Amino acid sequence: MSDVRVLLVDDQALLRHSLAMIINNEPDLTVVGEAGDGAHAVAHARTSRPDVILMDVRMPHLDGLKATRRICTDPALSAARVLVLSMFELDEYVYEALHAGASGFLLKDARPEELLDAIRRTHRGESLFAPSILTRLVAHYVAAPSPGRPMSALRRLTDREVEVLTLIGGGLSNDEIATALVISVKTVKTHITHLLAKLAVRDRAQLVIAAFDAGLVRPRR
Repeated sequence: MSDVRVLLVDDQALLRHSLAMIINNEPDLTVVGEAGDGAHAVAHARTSRPDVILMDVRMPHLDGLKATRRICTDPALSAARVLVLSMFELDEYVYEALHAGASGFLLKDARPEELLDAIRRTHRGESLFAPSILTRLVAHYVAAPSPGRPMSALRRLTDREVEVLTLIGGGLSNDEIATALVISVKTVKTHITHLLAKLAVRDRAQLVIAAFDAGLVRPRR
């Protein structure tokens, strides 16, 4: 198996250097480039074709949100997954980054082993944090379901797929969904694959957002 290729994007050179040292020390991870702002991140991604991009939010010239959207909407970069770096667990920009196509977020004070695990899990297409944490984040920012589009998308789903999507939005893991619906974990994964295709989203993080947008799960107050 080839190494996971990582692109580091942050306007602090010292932080990029520290992250690169940690990542390059792993036999299955390789830093393929660094960028100090969003514009250079987009350009570098197109040339280096990373698997995972660690993306800061607040940067000069082009911020991480706009850069994430450009990367995630570029067909040539469909294999790249963006992992947002944030100073705060409920940073006001994190939900916007997820909506722009990011696969999750990581706190900048995370331990090295958490960073490495986050990169590997993001590369595999898994939720970065435990589902309950991601759900709490999304619930903090989603005020109401978007009219029209989500319900139209739901009409393409089977009743079982709607059940699975609702439980994903509620923060359940694959094992917990299997137990709740009395089906196998393999069947849960099959339903998730169908959901990703039918809703045209990239990963589980986007499915959580879709569940909230469709009104299947309500924000906590």
